Amino acid sequence: MTGVLDGGHADPIQAPGTPEAAWQAWPGWQDLPEAALDSVGRVVVVAAHPDDEVLGFGGALALLAASGTEVTVVAVTDGEGSHPDSDLVTAPELVRLRTAETRAALAELGAADATVVRLRIPDTRVEAYEDEVAARIASVAEGADLLVAPWTGDVHGDHEAAGRAAVRAAASAGIPCWLYPVWMWHWAEPGDSRVPWRSAAVVRLSPTALERKTAAVGRFVTQIAPLGPGPGNAAILPPHELAHHLRDREVVFR
Repeated sequence: MTGVLDGGHADPIQAPGTPEAAWQAWPGWQDLPEAALDSVGRVVVVAAHPDDEVLGFGGALALLAASGTEVTVVAVTDGEGSHPDSDLVTAPELVRLRTAETRAALAELGAADATVVRLRIPDTRVEAYEDEVAARIASVAEGADLLVAPWTGDVHGDHEAAGRAAVRAAASAGIPCWLYPVWMWHWAEPGDSRVPWRSAAVVRLSPTALERKTAAVGRFVTQIAPLGPGPGNAAILPPHELAHHLRDREVVFR
């Protein structure tokens, strides 16, 4: 994940978010149908930034990997823009660190042999390369059974552009496309009318899958812990934000 926070609250991602306890208490969970993961021989999962695929779909990836599904991850950017004001870590160093974190996280999910395709699109600028991203995802997704990508309404420019590109790629490849939210859990509220709940489905995680996902999230040290002192080195995902991604279920829009 890459933050787009600048200290103001005009951006809903920057504003105070919805506590996880509110989501846990939401009665609407019982109305969401199950997203079936059977009969998926090969899945391609798109991440706008390294860690998006684990935060939004990591538990499902653990379940798929355990069933023998072939996994390909497409990292649209290398996440070099997550700490633009850091005085300790440069953008090239972040690329190296975050690429290694992705590999370590996939191993935790039981998908150590997954193929990782890095598109190397500039972080925070995915929209400007959307046509190229769509074409490249379509090429990777040829022959896959399912394409999964960030939700097009996530209120993060890179996430939304990556999701739109994936939707186009899936249509070109003739395969279904599921979209996972990431920042939505922060800015939305249970039952929020801005969220297309009618197209939502839930992936329920086994205790083992949740354990694997939790370990995988822990591998993204550059995002969940401060790089060092000072606001430019702050964690992108503090504990209250991580809580949304460490529950025993995931949601996709189909």
